[in-house]
This record gives sequence, structure tokens and C-alpha cells, in this order.
Amino acid sequence: MAGQKAVIMDADGVRRALTRIAFEITEKNKGTENLLLAGVRTRGVFLAERIAKKLGEVEGKAPPVLELDVTPWRDDKPRTDAPLPPPDPRIENATVVLVDDVLYTGRTVRAAIEAVSHAGRAARIQLAVLVDRGHREIPIRPDYIGKNLPTSREERVCVRLTEVDGEDNVVILSNET
Repeated sequence: MAGQKAVIMDADGVRRALTRIAFEITEKNKGTENLLLAGVRTRGVFLAERIAKKLGEVEGKAPPVLELDVTPWRDDKPRTDAPLPPPDPRIENATVVLVDDVLYTGRTVRAAIEAVSHAGRAARIQLAVLVDRGHREIPIRPDYIGKNLPTSREERVCVRLTEVDGEDNVVILSNET
């Protein structure tokens, strides 16, 4: 049974991290022209919407947010015979910023890159994560990080968002009983 070990970020910490990521995205891309945020379902979508809102406040126009279901491209979960989603014209020649809650092994991000590539030809793909906990199995590095959080493989990082969980925070859970 997993028990809560430590609160890493409270609601203010999550807000500050997302604000910092938004400013870094604006700076690196010289604004929000041709920018598309692709949130990895589920929590990545809500994080992308929050970042887009902040970008809208700063730049006067919020970039669109695409909900990205990476399930058909996962290599660590059973595949279904469901049809793949159709191409999305918003991706063509856009700078796509993938947004996810936690970067761990890199497999979800690899699947997200494949999902974006299937949907269109992006000018470039960047990665924003709220928490980077290390332990990569694939050579992937985020462009924007809310918090680097070295953890052991026995620990779990749990991102809680108001839209899903009724509160904003990041906690470490231990697998100890």
C-alpha cells in the first residue's frame, strides 16, 4: 500500500512553476506565433490549458490546445484495433509543445511524439513537464521543467490537479505499507 511521503509542491508552487514555464516558452519561441500546446491526456491537457491561459495573459493571444491521446502509440501497454485519429491541420508547420505532468522513463513522451508526427508535420516539437524525476529508458530531455525531482524507482510521484482531483499539489508516495 502506498503512503504519502512528502508534499513537493503546494498549489502556489504548481502555479509558480506553470507561470515560469509559460514565460520560458514565450522567450524561447519569441512569442506565441505558430505555437500549439499538445497536452498528454489526462493531466497534461489541464496543464496545457493553464499554460495557454498564462500565455494569453502575457502575449494577448492564447495558443490553441490539442488533447493528445497517446494510447495507440504506447509500447508498454496492450494495443487496440481502434482506428488512429485523423491528421490535424493545426500541427502543420507549428511549434508543438508537448505538455505532461511527470517525465519518468520517457516512453509516454516517445508515444506523444509519434502521435504528433502521425497527425501532421510540425516545424518542431518541444517538451514541457511539471516534474522531471529522471530514470530515463529513452534519451529524451525536456525543454521546460517545473521541478527536477530525483526519486528512487520505488517511489511514485503523484500530481494532483483541481480539475481532476479537487486540489493542486505534487506529492511523493512510497510503496511501503
